[in-house]
Order: sequence, then structure tokens, then C-alpha cells
Amino acid sequence: MNGGADRPRRTSDEPPGEPPESPRSPPRRPPSRAATGGGYPRRVTFPVVGMVGGGQLARMTHEAGIPLGIRFRLLSDTPQDSAAQVVSDVVIGDYRDLDTLRDFARGCDVITFDHEHVPTEHLRALEADGIPVRPGPEALVHAQDKGVMRAKLDAIGVPCPRHRIVADPADAAAFAAEGGGGFPIILKTVRGGYDGKGVWFVRSEEDARDPFLAGVPVLAEEKVDFVRELAANVVRSPHGQAVAYPVVESRQVDGVCDTVIAPAPGLPEERALEAQRLALRIAEELGVVGHLAVELFETRDGRVLVNELAMRPHNSGHWTQDGAITSQFANHVRAVLDLPLGDPRPRARWTVMANVLGGDYPDMYQGYLHCMARDPQLKIHMYGKDVKPGRKVGHVNTYGDDLDDVLERARHAADYLRGTIVE
Repeated sequence: MNGGADRPRRTSDEPPGEPPESPRSPPRRPPSRAATGGGYPRRVTFPVVGMVGGGQLARMTHEAGIPLGIRFRLLSDTPQDSAAQVVSDVVIGDYRDLDTLRDFARGCDVITFDHEHVPTEHLRALEADGIPVRPGPEALVHAQDKGVMRAKLDAIGVPCPRHRIVADPADAAAFAAEGGGGFPIILKTVRGGYDGKGVWFVRSEEDARDPFLAGVPVLAEEKVDFVRELAANVVRSPHGQAVAYPVVESRQVDGVCDTVIAPAPGLPEERALEAQRLALRIAEELGVVGHLAVELFETRDGRVLVNELAMRPHNSGHWTQDGAITSQFANHVRAVLDLPLGDPRPRARWTVMANVLGGDYPDMYQGYLHCMARDPQLKIHMYGKDVKPGRKVGHVNTYGDDLDDVLERARHAADYLRGTIVE
């Protein structure tokens, strides 16, 4: 092979965007008037992706679809939601209502999600109506229900923390004793919960009362002695093509993702490959279509255990917007439409994502201007959300060859925007 040296070259009078003529084929001619209904050539119609949920994940997925020519339809709770501010075709309604979902889906070629809360039976009904749902309900249930997820991962031999469903505080105490380690343990509501919500660090039977007050199933897990949290992000298409992003380190503060470093510093290559293969196997075994984030614990004895699954673009993948050849958002769009997936490789040696949380000062604009002037290479992504203390309202990405410098720049910008530092 000579790298395409024998291919016909474009001549200067050929219009840009058109493939060069082949000497073996007759010259192309414009479509006849008969072929176009007697008028001008018709505009190519691109697919419409229906996104359930109007948060920042939908907003950024929509942004990634624009260069691909993909149109979006959004089912949002309110017109003020993050994505509803930027998507032109917005339906305001309740995703828990099947008739609303059906009306919304009629204008879409495929349905995907900003969150995992749509009732499983509603998604099955949409599939029965002939509407592609990606990821499908039989896969998505593993991200909706932690009990179902743990049972499936056990069945396919995926390493997880010790766990079981518990009925009451006494049963939680019995679970703690079963492992020989006693308290503390972790209690989680089986459904719902994110960013530390629906999760309790329990030190005694008395501590275990609150999780049961709502009357919902509760999952008990051992407290893992881990070195750090990792995340493996993969994307899979309906016909089985899959790509894996570099494994990242995810740093949490008060149960909320604070900083993501790509790739995870100091992670041995064999352990990174193990994590990527594990995530790809989970995606295949569960039949995931779209983006899958596998949250992991790296233990002190060198193991990698699965903590949580998310079947949508994920906070641990926001770095890919500026740090990867193809972002998680663009690849999610490609996957749900069964388009060829893009290259997941990093653009820089290091990329750091830092979440911008709301602070005590609702007006971030002055800090925003300062950060842009201080670091012209800084990438700022704001979500258009009202500023509330502790709320994710944006994130910043930095990249470069010196990890200490890249990390400092990201953290400085996020902290300055929040108002925790002043200069």
C-alpha cells in the first residue's frame, strides 16, 4: 500500500466537499428536475434524537450532535432546564406519564436519556410501539436498580464489594457481622440516589434507622478499603462496535465528584487494561447501547471492584469534550444512531476536569471574566443553571504535559468561580 498515492487528486476547479472524479467513471451530473420533483434538489434529512431529561447532560449531548447534523427533540420538566434553553424542539411534560412519552417519541428516530429514571414498563411500551430505545429497558434496569445490577454482575463473575438487600436496621447489623468486619458499612437505596444522595455511611445499628424511613428497598455493602476511585468509560453501538476511553481517577468531596484526571496517574498499564476490558465486557453482557460509565474502586491489595454503573454520558467523561479526539457526548450520539464510533484517544498527555459548584455568591460573571483572562487555554463549560450552594453549575477543562500545572489551573478556576478564593 502506498497510503493512497494512486488515488485521483482533486483539481482546483472541483467544489470543496465533493469527492474527486474517478477516471474510470463518467462525470457526475446534477440530479434531474424529474428526480427532485421538478424543483431544486431536496435537502438531506438527518435523524432526530429524542432525549428524555433536560439537564446539562442533554445540553452537552445536543451540542455534540450539531456538527454531525443531528437534530434533537427534548422532553423536559420546565422551559428553564439547562438543555431546554438551547434545544429548539422542546416538549414540556412528565417522563413518568406514558401518553406524554408516546406523544414525544412520535417525532423521533431514537430515544435516549439524560437520566435513568424513566419507568421500565414505559420503555417496554415504547419498544412495543416500534420506537428504538437506546439503551433498551432490559439493559437500563441495571443502572436503575442496584439490586438487579449486583445480582447480574455476580452472575457474570464481575468483582464487586460484598453486598445484599437488608430489611431493617437489625438486618443491616447482621450483614455487618456476616463479613467478620462489623461496622462501618454502606447503605444505599436500591433506586434513585446520585452525588451522595441516597447513600449512608453507617457506624452502628442505631445509625441504620434513617435509610429505612422511606419504606424503599435498601442495599447493604461492605466498606471497601480503597486507594482511590477510578472510572472506565466505554461506548457501544447496536451492532457491537465498542470503544474505550482512558481510565480516569475520580476525586470525590462529600460524595460529589470534584476533580477527574485523565489518564489516572500512576495506574499500571495492566490494571488500566483490566478496567477497560471489564467495562467492555459489562457493556456486552448487559446489551448496553450508548455510553456506559463503570465507577470502580482500586483497592489496597491491587484489585478493581465495580461500585456503580451509569448508562448515559457521565461526569467522569466530561474531560473528553476538550481532551479526547471524540467526546463521550459525540460518541453517545453516534452509538444510539448506529453510526461508526469516533476515536476515543486523548489529545494531550494530561487532561483535568474540575466541577464548578455553586457558592454563596450567585453572580459568577466577574469570576468568569477573570478566569478567561488569567488562563486563555482554559475551557469553561457553564450549564445555564441557577447558582445554589453545592449545585453543579459548570465545569472547566485544562490540558498539557505537566500534571501539576494542569491540575493547579483547573482547581484554581473552579475554586475562583465558586468564590472560595479571591485574588
